Amino acid sequence: MNSFGSLFRVQIYGESHGPGVGIIIDGIPAGIPLRLEDFKEDLSKRKPGKIGTTKRIEEDSPIFLSGIFNDFTTGAPLNIFFQNNNTNSKVYADFKSHPRPGHSDFSAVQ
Repeated sequence: MNSFGSLFRVQIYGESHGPGVGIIIDGIPAGIPLRLEDFKEDLSKRKPGKIGTTKRIEEDSPIFLSGIFNDFTTGAPLNIFFQNNNTNSKVYADFKSHPRPGHSDFSAVQ
């Protein structure tokens, strides 16, 4: 897991070929309005078919696991999960011998 920040502590977890990816943000005050719709515009920028995006079809629908109740933050750590529904680990097999620059598989073999 990667973690950074001091006022807001942010952790990201998961992998593109696993069950999903997520983010945990700690330090968010209670009472801030936050709904699923608040993410739609930004998430639409990574939909398949655009330059630099994935070819996999994914819902990219955030799932609030904690920190939200009735569309408001609770003060607890906010855990947002994005489920991977279109995974095929076989497509990653070539990256063991031919890592991609800019991806973790490149730095893992250095």
